Amino acid sequence: MDLPTLALWAQTDRDRVAVIEHDGTTYSTGDLIDASHRIARNLRAAGVGVGDAVAVCLKNGPEVIKMALATSQMGVYLVPVNRHLAGPEIAYILQDCGAKAVICSDSVADKCAGTQAVRYVVGDVPADARAFAELDSGDASPIADRTAGATMTYTSGTTGKPKGVRRPLPPAPPEPIVSAYAAFLLMYGMQINSGVHLVVSPMYHTAVMYFATSAVHLGHTVVIMDKWTPEGMLDRIQEHRVTNTHMVPTQLVRLLDVEDKERWDVSSLQHMIHSAAPCPVHVKHAMLEWWGPCLYEYYAASEGGGTMVTPQEWLERPGTVGKAWATAEIAIFDDDGHRLPPDAIGTVYIKMQQGFEYHEDKAKTEKAWRTDGFFTVGDCGYMDADGYLFLCDRKIDMIISGGVNIYPAEIESALIAHPRVRDVAAFGIPDPDWGEQVKAVVEPKGEVTEGLDAEIIAWARTQLAHYKCPKSIDFAELPRDPNGKLRKRLLRDPYWADRGTQQI
Repeated sequence: MDLPTLALWAQTDRDRVAVIEHDGTTYSTGDLIDASHRIARNLRAAGVGVGDAVAVCLKNGPEVIKMALATSQMGVYLVPVNRHLAGPEIAYILQDCGAKAVICSDSVADKCAGTQAVRYVVGDVPADARAFAELDSGDASPIADRTAGATMTYTSGTTGKPKGVRRPLPPAPPEPIVSAYAAFLLMYGMQINSGVHLVVSPMYHTAVMYFATSAVHLGHTVVIMDKWTPEGMLDRIQEHRVTNTHMVPTQLVRLLDVEDKERWDVSSLQHMIHSAAPCPVHVKHAMLEWWGPCLYEYYAASEGGGTMVTPQEWLERPGTVGKAWATAEIAIFDDDGHRLPPDAIGTVYIKMQQGFEYHEDKAKTEKAWRTDGFFTVGDCGYMDADGYLFLCDRKIDMIISGGVNIYPAEIESALIAHPRVRDVAAFGIPDPDWGEQVKAVVEPKGEVTEGLDAEIIAWARTQLAHYKCPKSIDFAELPRDPNGKLRKRLLRDPYWADRGTQQI
């Protein structure tokens, strides 16, 4: 059969359950296709045209999927916005992308005000906004000028203001484009019309939204968690017989902390996909032992990707993030632009079939691209002789001590295995003799006892070369966002503030 889309399922079985909200409310394929047409029609009437941007700043819920489905047929850019950002940060993104409409949750309605865009609010509606129910009402027939849309994702702004990753709109009807995204899930071995996808992370993260929406097109039921907990996830896996999800390594670490794991039936799991950060080898081994060979991993960025590794391949090469997708090429280059041989560490570059630009930032776009079509997001790594990629760290996070390169991810992967370490961050701080020294911030399991820092450092020296080990340890709760991404600058910058500049 042709690759499926929601429209196909709505034609053949309008009553089948497509989405289950966190409170148990269900939405059928017919509900979703009608909502997508109503929203598209009302946005057109509100003045949103081809090439415009529509921003969504929403809690996890069916509204995110409805908006993705609607904009995918309008020839517009959908801009997911992290609702945990501060008001000025949200305002910057809304202004930078030129949003013509903003769809937001009532809890962030005030942070989404102050723009020229029309606001549609889910929940309690302010006087100067419209209700999302108004957008999702009326005529459910398709718009006349249907054409494929795209997503413009904003980078996290690690080294400055976030930038939108913008690609040309596909000159095609929506169906072949959305079915191609659904085909991405087939790369992991998923089956058409057979599966249950569990949303466990914030849907403002583009990958999470993509996986959920693509699962709908593939004919899977999507179960949405509004707030993730390890026990809550395990409850839903058992209740709904979940087969697949999209996760981050921090969630795997938290799951391993759960007691009485045998209480939950996880035999339904087939394709539990993780990405976004390096996964400590011992963590993945433990999860594979518990869940079986269902953990798939990929490497990609907002700008593109990437690689993929099956559980079997990973067990043969622990630590790898896999080989290049069929639509991509991976290469390692040194700082002088020379392509490196196998096992040599350098900057990871990717070549995709489709290009991108950083919205209204020509200088950053040119810096990311080589003339031969490869781009980088600044990760360091190496490839083995068989083409399997191993990541070392973000280049901007690398510590240089006495002229030696030290990769924090390697230190963090070692320290997280200590029985008293719940979470950890390693980074460089000023050192008068060596330029930088290694500092670690540890979120401990249980209370901090006297001498725990010395104990962890001594233990680290049994796992790592001494020059890689932290010289000192602080204890604190680590600043991770709801998607598990560590905001390392909040820990590192105070140590560099008196230098007149912040380390980035």
